[in-house]
Amino acid sequence: MVSTAAMGHQDPLEQLVQLGKRTQPSQDAAQPAPGTHANATGPKVYFETYGCQMNVADSNMLSGLLDGDGYRKATSLADADVIIVNTCAVREKAEERVYRRANELVAHKERNKGVVLAITGCMAEHLKEKILERAPLVDIIAGPDAYRRVPALIAEAQKGDGTSALVDTKLDKRETYEGVEPGDAGGDGVSSFLTIQRGCDKFCTFCVVPYTRGRERGVPPREVLGQARDFAAKGFKEIVLLGQTVNSYQYEDKNFSDLLRAVALVDGIERIRFTSPYPVSFTSDVIDAIATEPKICNSLHLPVQSGSTDVLERMRRGYTAEDFRKLVRDLRAAVPDIALSTDILSGFCGETEQDHEMTLALMREVRFDSAFMFTYSERELTVAAKKMPDDVQPEVKKRRLREIIALQESISREVHAAQVGKTERVLIHSQAKRSEAQLVGRTDGYKSVILPRGNFKPGDFADVTIVESTMATLFAEGARDAR
Repeated sequence: MVSTAAMGHQDPLEQLVQLGKRTQPSQDAAQPAPGTHANATGPKVYFETYGCQMNVADSNMLSGLLDGDGYRKATSLADADVIIVNTCAVREKAEERVYRRANELVAHKERNKGVVLAITGCMAEHLKEKILERAPLVDIIAGPDAYRRVPALIAEAQKGDGTSALVDTKLDKRETYEGVEPGDAGGDGVSSFLTIQRGCDKFCTFCVVPYTRGRERGVPPREVLGQARDFAAKGFKEIVLLGQTVNSYQYEDKNFSDLLRAVALVDGIERIRFTSPYPVSFTSDVIDAIATEPKICNSLHLPVQSGSTDVLERMRRGYTAEDFRKLVRDLRAAVPDIALSTDILSGFCGETEQDHEMTLALMREVRFDSAFMFTYSERELTVAAKKMPDDVQPEVKKRRLREIIALQESISREVHAAQVGKTERVLIHSQAKRSEAQLVGRTDGYKSVILPRGNFKPGDFADVTIVESTMATLFAEGARDAR
């Protein structure tokens, strides 16, 4: 570790990068592959992950914790000694999927004596009593701040008779999992998630996240930059910085734009993305970082939720529809080719037909490249569930959602069609599902591209010409090495 005093005359960003340096193992030393442990005979753990990128990152972290405790990754359910279902509580449909899956896994557990079944994550924190009621014989229920204790909980469960669950869902306002090396609970080896912030302070009236993940706390910059360097050393080309409201990041005197610029100085990392930013916290210095740092991708997921200011006020989003439009104008003025995606929530409490039309109007004006679109469903503990009637009829919600989806599909189709004939630099992520002769990559603007395999492999960059498009995918030919 380099002392701060020794760096007194360095650029502040370089100081951050130096603080993120970790002692590298000798190149001659035999190192286990990412996601494996030197103990080749330890018990095996199988992960299933539901929900957002934060859940995927948490599964990777849990994998690292268990890896350090002697566990190995199971390649299939049948091979597992421990099954971990990492869950999301944001949408009702996600909860129902987890309940169904948990009961299937309980049945598997009964056929395979000695297997430990754990439910972790947001749903475990939020609905622990209901899980025990609807999926009895689960061995462990652990919330997002209890992951360090999961190895001990598994050891305790293995000693028990399986008749009662071990529950650990206490929130910890200081836990950022500093020092935990991520493992491999899934991924393509090219792009990796890196959590920089946990929790949320926004308390939107429809959202349960502050109650399941606690208040905002930033991961120390030295930890973020150390992990970025480790990912680069393992061959990752892209990292995605994660936080519930990622651009609200603050650690002592360092803010999000400071961190973005420091990560951009890490050798070996070629692309940087982040999600999900919050419109209120989107400052000019962050816009400038996107515009001036070549490694920061020109794509952004910017949740709007509604095009009606009245609805946004009931949601307690902290901005108006015009504020959102101005932010989009500022982003496009600084980064003209920026690709924007969003979240839209249809049928929130009190939403009128006029409110719905305002959402459609904003979509036509902004022309998002893509969107995640949902109908509102009550979440326990939230202000909306406690104080606002869910008064939009289900059939009205569904009809409005259909109209939102149809409009977005039309816009997405046109946005993708406009790429035909252009040259794009693509980072290749994997083999295509339909043909071994094709690969799948992503553009800087986060659009999926199918291209001919040639001599390329995942992790390579290729310059391609777009020759065809659908609503969700681009097709390319003429792939050339971009190095």
